[in-house]
Amino acid sequence: MTPAELSRAVQRAVRGAVADGELSVTVPERVVVRAPMPGEGGGGETDLACDVALRIAKEAGRPPREVAEVLRRRLVGLPGVGGVEIAGAGFLNVVLTRAARAELVGKVRGQGQGEWLGSVLATGGTAVAPVALRAAGGVRAAVVVEALERILPAGGVAGRSEDGAGEPRAEVIRPRPVPVEVRHERERHEGHQERGAVSSASQEWRTLTARLGPDEARWVLLRAARHDAVRLPVRPVQRESNGRFRVQYAYARTCAMTRNARELGFAGEPGDVGAGAGGGWEVREVREVWAAIAEYPGVVEAAARHRAPDRVARHLEVTADAWLRCHDVCPPLPVGEEKPSAVHRARLALAEAAGTVLAHGLHLLGISTPERL
Repeated sequence: MTPAELSRAVQRAVRGAVADGELSVTVPERVVVRAPMPGEGGGGETDLACDVALRIAKEAGRPPREVAEVLRRRLVGLPGVGGVEIAGAGFLNVVLTRAARAELVGKVRGQGQGEWLGSVLATGGTAVAPVALRAAGGVRAAVVVEALERILPAGGVAGRSEDGAGEPRAEVIRPRPVPVEVRHERERHEGHQERGAVSSASQEWRTLTARLGPDEARWVLLRAARHDAVRLPVRPVQRESNGRFRVQYAYARTCAMTRNARELGFAGEPGDVGAGAGGGWEVREVREVWAAIAEYPGVVEAAARHRAPDRVARHLEVTADAWLRCHDVCPPLPVGEEKPSAVHRARLALAEAAGTVLAHGLHLLGISTPERL
């Protein structure tokens, strides 16, 4: 079960409670369900959380915890739901069954990336009108628009370039500009430089890629929120302190796991990672990887809605870091004299699902996905 699927289940629970007279509220058009990320609450046991009871309690004229209890009774026993608890002022904390966790891994790993995102983002909400994007000027705006033209359709928004026909509205993307020193061809022999403020975005792009390479240049321009300043590095850094390098490295490691497993004669297969010593769904690092995978479609949707590619970049860092920690604690490959088992196949499938998220996110940002580093 994905956050989007549980969101629809919660909507049905509210609608059913209204139909049966248990609640007198307007059914929300959108119910936010998300997986707690590293460092958040939930007692380490929550897979998905929802605050809908707090949002509708005032209209219902009842305390949020009472509203949450009405919905809890309707959610308990749904396929894939192992338990529902009420936390704090009225949060619904949902624990999924082991089979449901494995099912999500299989959906991500086994389907095409576009099919997977399309299925989980099909929430049945109000259709969003197509938008046309126009860069305000400068290389940062141009790169942000380029990324958004991939992110918008992935996040359920119909977007086309400014030159498309029949656009009902247009948006100017105006991030905080980046000063880039550009050396014009006719002035190179004279040794003069001219500020990027008077140069074209294409000239600025050529300057940045000559200095940083296309992957690092895109990451630097997209990683910061649009209103934040961007500090251009002197040169690309291939080390863990560089988020782009960590994400590409983590993806390459998932590819290496698949290659090495093939040499050992086994393949990934979604299943119960709870069997065997040293692993299990209860392990924090495993849950963090699963949460990052489950949350990704919602991140893409939010990035499209808010025109914010930085949300994708930051989530890729979260996913990469979670998987690298999980790899250290619960390695997908047999160690020493171990023989490949169902546990290893399940862990490998989890790694491959994380790799799918990393590859898709890098593609949305226009950054390469090297299988070897």
